[in-house]
Amino acid sequence: MNVVVIVADSLRYDHLGCNGNDWIATPNLDAFAAEGTRFERTYSEGLPTLPTRTTYWTGRYTLPFRGWQSPEPDDPLLAEHLWDKGYTTALITDVYHMHKPGMSFGRGYDAVRFVRGQEYDPWIVAPDETVDDTQYHKYNGVDDDEALWRPRFRQYLKNVSVRRSEDDFFAPRVVNEAIRYLESDAPKDGLFLWVDLFDPHEPWDPPPPFDSMYAPEYSGQVLIDPIPGFVDGYLTAEEVQHIAALYAGEVSFVDKWVGKLFEAMRRLGYWENTLVVFTTDHGELLGERGCMRKARPWPYEELSRIPLLLKSADGVGAGRRVHTITQTTDLLPTICEALGIEAPAGVHGKSLLPLVRGEKLKLREFAVSGFHGQSWSLRNAAWSFYLWLPDYAAVDWEPRKAGTRELYHLALDPGERTNLVWDQPAIADRMELQLRQFLSGLRWE
Repeated sequence: MNVVVIVADSLRYDHLGCNGNDWIATPNLDAFAAEGTRFERTYSEGLPTLPTRTTYWTGRYTLPFRGWQSPEPDDPLLAEHLWDKGYTTALITDVYHMHKPGMSFGRGYDAVRFVRGQEYDPWIVAPDETVDDTQYHKYNGVDDDEALWRPRFRQYLKNVSVRRSEDDFFAPRVVNEAIRYLESDAPKDGLFLWVDLFDPHEPWDPPPPFDSMYAPEYSGQVLIDPIPGFVDGYLTAEEVQHIAALYAGEVSFVDKWVGKLFEAMRRLGYWENTLVVFTTDHGELLGERGCMRKARPWPYEELSRIPLLLKSADGVGAGRRVHTITQTTDLLPTICEALGIEAPAGVHGKSLLPLVRGEKLKLREFAVSGFHGQSWSLRNAAWSFYLWLPDYAAVDWEPRKAGTRELYHLALDPGERTNLVWDQPAIADRMELQLRQFLSGLRWE
């Protein structure tokens, strides 16, 4: 039996057709969801990119222990664990954060193929080459523009200057690399393949027709990489709407190429004997709450709730919808149970397979999410609770200050707009106590 995990970075739960979206085309993932099990309330635990990978590969909650960093030498990583049980392991990705100096996210993999050039990866080193960034980027006039964002964006423009066709974009490059690996080097049985796409993470510049698919009449500046932060005074309402349309185009573009990987797996004989998982690390803010991108450590629904689709190798669970709460910690024990091997010691997560098989209705009463040292949150069937921590750096006018709390009734207020912490102090107190007790009871040993 094989395991293939596909991660599409920064993919919002509500941007897939199978999750209720009626204006973004995701036919391949919708078909995949119908063939497998769809989890409707999965929450990412420690945000953003690298903490989530650590959670996936250790099955442990990172929130009270660590933030953005490389795995520790004694971390029990999933790839190493499976390699030690005789599995061939491979990582194919363009997530350049895992490839930066000092990172060791390729540990435990027999084959590691990094596709270079995403975001601000210093791939094409051409210090004397000038690029015109005025068409695609809008600077907000603060000091960080020149010192930070302008050089980064110019690096990206250099990286993508080699594009000549759709195959030169990043999602196709990653998927084609994965297909080549399956065609040439991968075993037909005993394979663990992790395909990690940075798209639909910004910059949002999909090729035609995806670049204009959801805003065909727009004629303004094409802002593929807006500066993360508050939109008021920086972006117009029309620009925010167009940026959201570019992101939607990226989602449809990713769907197309994930579909090509699915087709290749069927053609090469992998589909019937493979556990296939599709998910992400977190969502994205597209102007909601007055903010663009992951500029603030806000683990609201737009960032913490993520899509999770799973097709078992034996077809069990096809068409099933799981409404109960699950977490990113649950992926590792799920894979281990599917392969019939014991999970490493110290795993915090729980296997999802009893939910897939219909043997259980739920695994836990609540989910936790947040940013290490800055924000914690807890959700149950009805409520979401937020606690802002001492390291949270609020801007002067922002109501979120260290020690303050928020409480929302998810059933009545799914957009989390009306803070009820003063109206329902007993519920807030109970949830804060539950959150603190749970996190203080965790151990990383």
